[in-house]
Amino acid sequence: MAERAAGSPEQRILARIGAMVADEKTLREQAAAGEIDDESEHRRLAELEVELDQCWDLLRQRRAKSEFGENPDDAQVRDSSTVEGYRS
Repeated sequence: MAERAAGSPEQRILARIGAMVADEKTLREQAAAGEIDDESEHRRLAELEVELDQCWDLLRQRRAKSEFGENPDDAQVRDSSTVEGYRS
């Protein structure tokens, strides 16, 4: 399991996810409190949601490739329309 050691690609992705989740939480709290009325902040929230979905997808791809004996470094960030299409 050296692949999941600190500093591994998976750990870096998880750290990025953690930071984005914290940002998203802050923005959602501000929006709920009526503190965000700027369109750019709402747009930033929407962008964060897409980027989070892309990070989770990349992490899932890496883990699946590793599980099935493929090179996890072959996983690629998919475009937003692909990742967001999973919801439907």
